Amino acid sequence: MIKTKTILKDKFWIVEEGNDKVGTLTWNDDKFVLSSKGSVSFFDTKRQLENTLGLKLTEKVASETNVDITKEVYNYPTSCRPFNEMYDVKRKLPLFTKSAKSKSLYCAGYYIIRFDKGWVQSHCPKLITLERYNYKGPFKTEFQMRQELSNAKR
Repeated sequence: MIKTKTILKDKFWIVEEGNDKVGTLTWNDDKFVLSSKGSVSFFDTKRQLENTLGLKLTEKVASETNVDITKEVYNYPTSCRPFNEMYDVKRKLPLFTKSAKSKSLYCAGYYIIRFDKGWVQSHCPKLITLERYNYKGPFKTEFQMRQELSNAKR
């Protein structure tokens, strides 16, 4: 049985037979292009494609994995998948590492940091940076951080 998995809605699909990938299907604004086993086929309409191949384009978007990968620590956004999540109670900072074996701690959220040349914005800075310089944060959104940056620069 031939089926498709949507990768980009209305633009790109993976064509599978059983559990094996047999080709790709793309929509290039005027035609469907099917690339399979070294050959390329063109179809003018979705109906023509479905009738010729006997398949149905699925609307379900395929995901990389079934596991929901959260990119946040204690409700603060992170720049990558966090490992070793912890909370520094004394400084009120959500901390994480970028890999399971990493020793560098990063702070989740948005911050403004005062370097020698003035205030700058930062997303997930290293903890050591916040220990060395004055900062404000964490902020949950970039908008909140930008407002505070605007106030700090006055």
